[in-house]
Amino acid sequence: MKSRDCNDFYEGCRARAIMLALEEDRYTGDITTLATIDPRQGGSAVIKAKEDGVLGGADVAMQVFAACDSKLTVVLHRRDGERVLCGEIILEVTGTLAPLLIAERTTLNFMQRMSGIATRTRGYVDKVSHTGTKILDTRKTAPGLRYFDKEAVRIGGGTNHRFGLFDMILIKDNHIDASGGIAKAIHRAQRYREEHKLEVKIETEVRSMKELREALDCQPEIILLDNFTPALLREAVAFVRSGQSATILEASGNIGMHNVVEVAETGVDFISIGELTHSVKALDLSMNIALV
Repeated sequence: MKSRDCNDFYEGCRARAIMLALEEDRYTGDITTLATIDPRQGGSAVIKAKEDGVLGGADVAMQVFAACDSKLTVVLHRRDGERVLCGEIILEVTGTLAPLLIAERTTLNFMQRMSGIATRTRGYVDKVSHTGTKILDTRKTAPGLRYFDKEAVRIGGGTNHRFGLFDMILIKDNHIDASGGIAKAIHRAQRYREEHKLEVKIETEVRSMKELREALDCQPEIILLDNFTPALLREAVAFVRSGQSATILEASGNIGMHNVVEVAETGVDFISIGELTHSVKALDLSMNIALV
């Protein structure tokens, strides 16, 4: 897909996910609000942080409110990527009370998850900021929410890996074993890319120095060093750089806050961390209503 096509696809994912989230919540209607609230009643609401963190999902919140009532007025006090402190007001929204109540849970669900991812990502990014290593996400995202999970990683200062199965050739261990080895898998991938005129990079996983040497001879753009110890990572980086290869090196597997600095200091270009999105701790936010 061309970059413009991809952008249209991503925006479509975002819009569809927001509408689906609203539809699964209200379905035939918010019967509690319909039963208790005068449809003409005006109101306002503020969303506050209940703990410190990095804000994510403010722009998404504006889309959710607009989808519920285009006449709602939203004022942002904090932007995506900014640090927020416990008790700070993030945004204010005013208009008819009923759509505010309908939008409340969907808005908070998006913002709390995205802020949690952004906060965790910023923690990793800050830890390795003295190195040249970048923090990557993975495809270990909540089904249907990948756009938002990956956007939250960007908001937190991380870098997105491939979005899906269509925008990079990533040869994993199962592909290698099924193809009969790394060289065969890479050569097949290179032929496929050339035949189909794909403008994508080829990355291959390696599990040992032997596989690294074999992969390097085939010249993929990226090599993923899977479950290498820090000592073995240093050896791998030194070996690749000694040959003046421009191949990008990515480390992955059993990497967390406890050892990310040690891994980054080996000289790898990227570290991919599934925990950013598969083990999310939501940032605690609240929304309080006032009558107008």
